[in-house]
Amino acid sequence: MKPFPLSPLAFALAALTAVPSLAEERLETVSVIGDPGSISSLPGSAHLVDADELAEFEYVDINRILRSVPGVYLLEEDGYGLRPNIGIRGAQGGRSGKISLMEDGVLIAPAPYSAPEAYYFPSVGRLDAIEVLKGPTALLYGPFTVGGAVNMLSTPIPETPAGMVQLEAGEYGETRLHSYYGTSTENTGWLLETQQQHADGFRDIDRAGSADITKEDYLLKGRLRSDADATYRQQLDIKLQYSEEESGMSYLGLTDADLNDDPNRRYGISALDEMQNRHSTVQLNHSIQLGEGFTLHTQAYYNKFKRDWFKVSLGSLIDDANSDNETVADNAQAILDGQQDYFGFGIKHNNREYESKGIQVSADWLLDTGSVTHELTFGIRRHRDEVDRFQPVEIYSQIDGQLIYQYMNIPDTAGESGNNRVGEADATSFFIYDDIQLGDRLTLTAVLRYEDVETEEQRYNDAERFEKGSYRSNQVDEWLPGLGLVYQVSERWGLLAGVHRGFAPPGAGAKDGQGPELSTNYEWGARFDNGTLTAELIAFYSDYENAVQNCSVAVSCPDGAESGTFQLGEAEIKGLEAALGSEWVLANGWTLPVRATYTYTDAEVTEDQDSLCNGDPLCDVNPEELLLAGDNLVYLPENVFAVSAGLDSGAAWRLNLTAAYQDEMCVNTRCNRGGADHFDYTESLWVVDAAAHYDFSADLTGYLKVDNLFDEQVIISRSPEGARANRPRAATVGMKYIF
Repeated sequence: MKPFPLSPLAFALAALTAVPSLAEERLETVSVIGDPGSISSLPGSAHLVDADELAEFEYVDINRILRSVPGVYLLEEDGYGLRPNIGIRGAQGGRSGKISLMEDGVLIAPAPYSAPEAYYFPSVGRLDAIEVLKGPTALLYGPFTVGGAVNMLSTPIPETPAGMVQLEAGEYGETRLHSYYGTSTENTGWLLETQQQHADGFRDIDRAGSADITKEDYLLKGRLRSDADATYRQQLDIKLQYSEEESGMSYLGLTDADLNDDPNRRYGISALDEMQNRHSTVQLNHSIQLGEGFTLHTQAYYNKFKRDWFKVSLGSLIDDANSDNETVADNAQAILDGQQDYFGFGIKHNNREYESKGIQVSADWLLDTGSVTHELTFGIRRHRDEVDRFQPVEIYSQIDGQLIYQYMNIPDTAGESGNNRVGEADATSFFIYDDIQLGDRLTLTAVLRYEDVETEEQRYNDAERFEKGSYRSNQVDEWLPGLGLVYQVSERWGLLAGVHRGFAPPGAGAKDGQGPELSTNYEWGARFDNGTLTAELIAFYSDYENAVQNCSVAVSCPDGAESGTFQLGEAEIKGLEAALGSEWVLANGWTLPVRATYTYTDAEVTEDQDSLCNGDPLCDVNPEELLLAGDNLVYLPENVFAVSAGLDSGAAWRLNLTAAYQDEMCVNTRCNRGGADHFDYTESLWVVDAAAHYDFSADLTGYLKVDNLFDEQVIISRSPEGARANRPRAATVGMKYIF
């Protein structure tokens, strides 16, 4: 059977969007980029974590998976990866708000344009593969093209009857069930899947026990496809997803002294903190082959996310307890320890409803112009999203170590309108991608994306929303070009180079005239593959005309703001990514696979900041708060390294080890000016994970995994409020039955 022509890029697009590609004889779905050769042919760096690699360690935490991907930075927070902070090539990682985060090719952040911080993240334990794209190829997906895109692929519908049941139990009360079953005929297919996850949590709350986590996730897929001999072969897929989470997560960390004494402690004043959320998705994919060399894909999607994060905000107490002023420090510490009464503090219902919907149409078109072959991919997306905040604050007092309710503060005045507002975004995107084959060895790729984003934010002065308060609106539009070049020097060696325009919209809180984040991004490097050894070395350089930070409580801006955006101005980010992989076959038939990745990053502001006042004549700012040329960017490690090794008997058992290192990071933009102390930094961390599998039969496998094998715990973050440590050593046993 001669396959329907599909370029490496179109292949990647099909995988990332989970839309079917068409073959001459029949219609089939491409679910992952399964061929490493296809990745190496892309005009930009890409990385695939496939199903086999995910199964090596049975991870359910996205942080532990992505730390082996070059060019990716992680800021851990809760120890379970519930709301990860992912950055790519210097793009700020707070709540993953500067990357195009997708599941099956659809933007999955709750409101990617109006409020891009990803407070929802798919259940990692049910994913089939994860893809990371950087360079010019990222322009295909958007809107965030400064760093790149992360796409998560859900379990595909099996072509024959197939199912799986996986059970786990581990330390800290952890249990997990993951199960699916599905089948296909020539014209139909379906899949039903669930993951159930529970943990008591590893942080012990003073006078209140532990912080439980419970998460339920359900997925249903269906498929209809035409006969193989239909004139216009086509396929329709539907995906329905629903999940719920209740987790006793808090923003309140620890003082340095308390973390050194017990890194898994949590103060009793945060005992009521809890996240509750619900997420649902409806996604329709349709593909039709309209002629030889032309295929049309259509996706429609609707995502809804509702959350209430009931949490205290007392970071000032942490700062006071860390103070050099002994009296201030002792008073604050007594409050945190529950030994001193504390009256009238707020615990806010961070209550938000998100809605995201859109339709995107794309086409693959193969054509020849003389001796030059063009593989075109082009498309358009109409998208709309909204975030609705109505956030009451409950007032409590701590008396004799217990939390006593006082009263409810409803946001019904102008001064509280920040807790009573609606932000919206309306976006139109267009892209065209031309993969031009110039001879047997040289491929030139030209890509152009257009983004037109209109945002607005309405605040209200009363609970009923009859009285409107302040109003903001903004509009940005940008043409984003890119060029990529791949030259195959030989069967083993390939060279790549690329340049593209980076873009990130400013969000619904932006004022009229506030521009987006813009950069010019370059990359160049070499790839090697001789069948047993693969290697890649890529340098990257990003020149930011206007770097923008999204302000949040999780990662506040340099001026202390916890909402809106902050203009960082001109900046430069440069670095180096390296990857190496091989597999040795030992004399006894055992195999020894090894993979290693390394990322070096140097990032700094390149222009002094004139003002923080935005024209306000009454504004009085300490000059030390202004950004200066040479200031660092926050939470960007200089060195990140990971190495994994395995030992496979070729029969019943196999063992895998991975070690990862991350440098200390600056927690503010001024820590490299001189005079900084240890409170301005996190700590560097080496962490080792291990997993052993044993096959009782072809269908039944048992395993033991140990995360953080040597129980190393350090300060991995000082955000949102206080120091926090990574997850301690945790052992888990599991069984997996495939039928």
